[in-house]
Amino acid sequence: MSPEGFDVRARLSEYSPRPRRKRVVLADRRGPHVPRVRVEVDEQTGALEGLVRDLVEKQLRAALLLSGVVGAVLLGLPLAFWLVPSLGDVEVLGLRLPWLLLGVLAYPFLVVIGLLFTRKAERNEEDFLGMLEE
Repeated sequence: MSPEGFDVRARLSEYSPRPRRKRVVLADRRGPHVPRVRVEVDEQTGALEGLVRDLVEKQLRAALLLSGVVGAVLLGLPLAFWLVPSLGDVEVLGLRLPWLLLGVLAYPFLVVIGLLFTRKAERNEEDFLGMLEE
């Protein structure tokens, strides 16, 4: 109760009736809008099973190849500095070669590898969708 002796909410509800509820429709659901190709891929019918397996193998092959390149470079550099200690004394732009290669240039190298993988993965997916539409 308010200080004047009446309930403000009760008085307001007398003057402003509740509006009727409205139904909000966000999408028209009259028919299936999903292309037949995508439905078949979701269901993974027998005809598409081989294509999906091929896509997965291509993606895995690209990931393993680029991971191998990253591993060979980033693990090969410390091995090279350990096998040939005189490389550690070389200075480029005022930085020792190990610091320059492993501390500075490794990050742009990883970004380039990531971009290459993304491009390859997108190309594989486009090829896959192109085969489905044929």
